[in-house]
Amino acid sequence: MEVKVSHLGQVKFAVQSRSHTIICDQPQDNGGEDSGMTPPEMLLASLASCAAFYAVQYLKTRNLAQSGVEVTLTADKLKPPARYGNFRIQIACPVHLTDEQKEALMRAVHHCPVHNTLMTPPEVSIDLTIGEPAPALD
Repeated sequence: MEVKVSHLGQVKFAVQSRSHTIICDQPQDNGGEDSGMTPPEMLLASLASCAAFYAVQYLKTRNLAQSGVEVTLTADKLKPPARYGNFRIQIACPVHLTDEQKEALMRAVHHCPVHNTLMTPPEVSIDLTIGEPAPALD
């Protein structure tokens, strides 16, 4: 898996993966045009959409209604160091579930790889290349 980020000017970036591009920007009060989500919002979006995917997959495999599933995720800004924590995921399910189904849906959501990555932080290395453009994505 790979993403490539290219600076578009000011504090705006194009984020590419496979054949998809999204814009990352800052609000106007932080020097941006507010034309895209901020990096922390993308982090929350990644976790929330992953949780939604697993919730919908659970409902789909049991022939239960999936239309109307909504996931809301909130987090607190913490420091030091600057980071986000106290993530709260709220899943709104469009159908009535038994207690057993509720537990099973929660287990399904816990299979989200974004959730699991945050629960077991990965190693992160940073390399710097001077004077050479980054290789193009295929």
